[in-house]
Amino acid sequence: MQMKQFTLSAFLFLSTLAVHGQENVWSKKYIRSQMPKVAAWQFVHSNGKPENTWTNAAFYSGVYAAYTVTKDKTLLDSLMAIGQRNQWQPAKRYDHADDIAISQTYIDLYRIAGKQNMIQGTIDTVNRLKTTPGMQVSNKGITWWWCDALFMAPPTLAKLAKTLNDPSYLQLNDSLFRQCYDLLYDKEEKLFARDATYLIDAQGNGKREANGKKIFWARGNGWVVAGLARMLGEMPKDHPTRSFYTSLFRDIMTRLLELQQPDGLWRTSLLDPAQYPGGEGSGSAFNCYALAWGINQKILDKKTFLPATVRAWEALNTLVKPDGKVGWVQPIGADPKKNFNENSWEAYGAGAFLLAASEILRLKK
Repeated sequence: MQMKQFTLSAFLFLSTLAVHGQENVWSKKYIRSQMPKVAAWQFVHSNGKPENTWTNAAFYSGVYAAYTVTKDKTLLDSLMAIGQRNQWQPAKRYDHADDIAISQTYIDLYRIAGKQNMIQGTIDTVNRLKTTPGMQVSNKGITWWWCDALFMAPPTLAKLAKTLNDPSYLQLNDSLFRQCYDLLYDKEEKLFARDATYLIDAQGNGKREANGKKIFWARGNGWVVAGLARMLGEMPKDHPTRSFYTSLFRDIMTRLLELQQPDGLWRTSLLDPAQYPGGEGSGSAFNCYALAWGINQKILDKKTFLPATVRAWEALNTLVKPDGKVGWVQPIGADPKKNFNENSWEAYGAGAFLLAASEILRLKK
């Protein structure tokens, strides 16, 4: 029996059954009210880490995305206050991708306020990275040696290149990105290993899942596709390396499409979902964001990817508590784990949800 192809309108009509409490998760009113609620809950519940570290930086990227579609001044004021409290400085390690993730938000805010001190610390840090190999190269051989780095740093460099009209930042990005890609990208599975400790050697030796398959972490690949979306959103359409990134984005998204589970979420282990039966909120939210963004930008085919986007968004909303807490988020780690439940949260989980919500709202339009 041949399946009918549904239009966006038809999918949204069918989704009137998808409700969170008594609210339709596809209504503009619901989405616009949910974003400030999630942000407010997360702002109140500190994770005890410095504001300019990566866990919070990922959250702030979602907060800014929520501001762009809601124009809620409370969100903007909160981000401005964070920048001021931290004197617009990245974290301490100039060569560590995690420590310039906060700079994505600094640059976004600079584009509004235009004060040089808001991005000077970022410029100084990245310019040092351009010229001075640091501890990451000394210890790991390359600067971006783990796949999460592809969310943390490439959007920062692409935003700098666009804001300062300086293509040298994209050249730096190309160099460091390709090193990470060459080391960690599995061209057969079309997924990134988290880092070199999860690679299989030529003799077939290395870490594997219980079913014998390679270990590919859901949030790790979520970091990658969300980072690609955020980076591509800043790159010129005619940039000579853009086609490499768009092709990579499509390939990974096509693979993730195959690995989405029937409930609309992804498991912490992409290739051994049976060992990790609970859907994971942060990786799933990053994937949902990338799906919706790719459709909105016409990089992903709507007919092919829309059904997965619909299922992912509806499933994500079942993870959000009435007070705005995003649950079922795996704690900080480097590989698939089972150490989380409906009450588990991290700042990056809220950030990923907000990124997804911002693109879903654009998808409805």
